[in-house]
Amino acid sequence: MTKDTVDGIVNGSENTHRQEFGIHTGMWWSPNGKNLLYYRKDESMVSKYPVPQWDSRVASVHNIRYPMAGMKSEEVSLVVFNTESKEYVTLQTGEPKEQYLTSVTWDPSNEFVYVGVLNRGQDHLKLNQYNAKTGVYVKTLFEEKSSSWVEPQHDLQFLPNNKNQFLYQTDKDGYNQLYLYDTNGQLIKHLGYQDVIVTSLKGFNANHSKAYYIGASNKGLERHLYEVDIKSGKTKQLTTSNGVHNASISPTGKYVLDQYSNLSMPNLIQVIDTKNGKAKSILEAENPFTGKINLPKIEFKEFLSPDGKTPLNARITYPTNFDSSKKYPVMVYLYGGSHAQMITDRWLGGVGYFDLYMAQNGYLVFTLDNRGSDARGRDFTRVTHRNLGENEIADQLVGIDYLKSLPYVDKDNMGIFGWSYGGFMTTSLMTKHNSTFKAGVAGGPVMDWKYYEVMYGERYMDTPQENPDGYAKTSLLNKADQLKGNLLIIHGAQDPVVVQQHSMDFIEQCIKKGIEVDYFLYPSHEHNVRGKDRVHMYNKIAKYFDTHLK
Repeated sequence: MTKDTVDGIVNGSENTHRQEFGIHTGMWWSPNGKNLLYYRKDESMVSKYPVPQWDSRVASVHNIRYPMAGMKSEEVSLVVFNTESKEYVTLQTGEPKEQYLTSVTWDPSNEFVYVGVLNRGQDHLKLNQYNAKTGVYVKTLFEEKSSSWVEPQHDLQFLPNNKNQFLYQTDKDGYNQLYLYDTNGQLIKHLGYQDVIVTSLKGFNANHSKAYYIGASNKGLERHLYEVDIKSGKTKQLTTSNGVHNASISPTGKYVLDQYSNLSMPNLIQVIDTKNGKAKSILEAENPFTGKINLPKIEFKEFLSPDGKTPLNARITYPTNFDSSKKYPVMVYLYGGSHAQMITDRWLGGVGYFDLYMAQNGYLVFTLDNRGSDARGRDFTRVTHRNLGENEIADQLVGIDYLKSLPYVDKDNMGIFGWSYGGFMTTSLMTKHNSTFKAGVAGGPVMDWKYYEVMYGERYMDTPQENPDGYAKTSLLNKADQLKGNLLIIHGAQDPVVVQQHSMDFIEQCIKKGIEVDYFLYPSHEHNVRGKDRVHMYNKIAKYFDTHLK
């Protein structure tokens, strides 16, 4: 269907804009199935980045296109292919070409395409309408601006059987919520409810008068199903039991099939009558670990951020057979970056199996969701703007200070582990607060944001040219000489997300400063170590902590 032969032209790729902005596909069929809309990505101007290949006798190089912050980025357009006439039409999305085309949506009549056009600086969005037959720009429905960033994450959702009204999601008023607009750009109704954050839109009732969505509540700990009357905005919470719910609506809208878990309950499936709220249980799962392992005690904690007003969620996994008269080494496991949340009221509180393994081996495991992480609203996230790692670390230190105050914590034997953004956080704490941890493991870590890609990095940090002080302050390359504890860096040699240059440059700085650091490379893995090799990785991490903390 496409005939581009130029190196660097990619059609229909879901990896357009490096899958930021909620992008999960690169193609959209029109409702009548006659037209295919697709991304045409031109990355021929983006620098080629060499990734070594070790699978032949003489190693070779695989070049990927990797747009680093402040450097040339890809140029993307949207093309409509008519399957009957075989004609191609490019939407006239205008200049500059270094912009982001998001929230791509067909209108129900097949006549128009709606596109959220976001500038490279990511602080100015225009929701535009284009003629699908000619590609001509028709109008801008509305604009959204911010002093930090605008981040469209969702397509438009047209009301069933109504080509003139749609639901739009944005956090412009503090929380990601639903807004009802018409196709002239007129806001009809804000359908938000309290501080509930919409995480997924589930559908409509039979006469399309009500919409259903899953929303984050209780300071982000829980997920519940909500029903909103589209005309009045009246909202009702349909699930009441504490926990993380996932639900679907019957075609008539009379019943909800609800599946949920919480800290102490593995899984419960029930049917809820939306009229009277009565629930009938279908399945309640038993604890799958009963009679197999001795589960450790897990509990939630809440702390106050250094700003004096923001509550922070945390989780403690106690060592198996915990004895408060003893002292235990600690493993702090963290991520800390955007679009991720470690603490929720789901089964075992979201604890991973490696956490359980470490608890079984005598460690107290601690995790905290700092400011900048997900499901807490706009202000909670935006504190990271132009200074990644600063407020996040300040929040983590609140939890760490609490751990040090506990009589059963061996504060002289504390370790920290994180991957990707968590690797950045781990290395930051091991250098900037070098008396806190005796050992750390940083996997796939960002060491300098100027080496990271345009789409993510510039949203939070702007470009290195615009924010040189911010980049210098958050860089870890100029802080290698501050490392005192034992640090193991793990990296995948094929990593196309956080390229290996990050860790190699940090090691080079350690060598220049006479600083000892440990390094382990997975030659065939990308950003995450998967498959059976993941067991190898976790064994290595556990042994590293055992060596230095026991």
